[in-house]
Amino acid sequence: MDKVLIIEDDSSIREGLKFYLEQEHYEVLNAKDGASSLHILENNLDTSIILLDINLPDMNGFDLFSKLKEIVNIPIIFLTASDLEVSIVRGLDMGADDYITKPFKARELVSRIKTVLRRVNNNSNIINIQNITIDLNQAKVFKNNKDLMLTALEYKILLSFALNPNIVFTREKILADVWDVDEEYVSDNALTVYIKRIREKIEDDPTNPKIIITVRGIGYKLGDMNVKK
Repeated sequence: MDKVLIIEDDSSIREGLKFYLEQEHYEVLNAKDGASSLHILENNLDTSIILLDINLPDMNGFDLFSKLKEIVNIPIIFLTASDLEVSIVRGLDMGADDYITKPFKARELVSRIKTVLRRVNNNSNIINIQNITIDLNQAKVFKNNKDLMLTALEYKILLSFALNPNIVFTREKILADVWDVDEEYVSDNALTVYIKRIREKIEDDPTNPKIIITVRGIGYKLGDMNVKK
C-alpha cells in the first residue's frame, strides 16, 4: 500500500483528501505545518509521495521542499492556490514532480498521484537509500541531489551492497565482487580504506554509520533501512 503524506494547513482540505485517498486504498499521513511534517517524515521513511501546500503558517513551501528532500528523495506534488507561472516554474525547477492548482477535484489529484508513482516505480535504473540516490545509467551516486564523485571502485563496492540489501558480505566476498582482471588487485587492508572513504561521502556521521554497517567478525552489510528501486 502506497503511503501519502499531506502537508496542508487547511484542516477541511486535509481531512477531505485523507478520507478520499483512504477510499482509494492509500495509507495517509497528515501534517498541518512544516515542522510537524518533518517530524512525521523522519519516522516514516517509507512514504511513497508527498502532497505539499506552498502556503504554510510556519515556513515557505519551497524552503520546506528542500528540507524534505534532505531526509529522503521521494516524489513531491505541489498544491498551490496560485496559478502564477512564476510559482509553478520555480517549483518544477526545484525538482517537484508535478503541481495542481486549488480548487481541484480529488479525482484529478488521484490521477496525478498515480501518474507520478507509475513513472517513479518504472524507473528501475534508480536506487534510493534514504537521501542517497544511485543512478545506474550514469554510474553516479548523489546525496541530496549532489554528485558525491565516487571513484569507480567505490561505486562498485556501494552498488554491491545496494543490489543485495539483505546480505551480509564477508570481506572476501566484497573483494571477489569488485576485483577485475584488468584492474589492480585490491588488498584486504585497502578494502578497509575504501569502506572508510565511502562512509565519509555517503554517511551523515561517518563515525556512526547507518548505511554501511560493520558486522563484527564477518564483514559488512547495508543498514536496516528502506531501499527503493
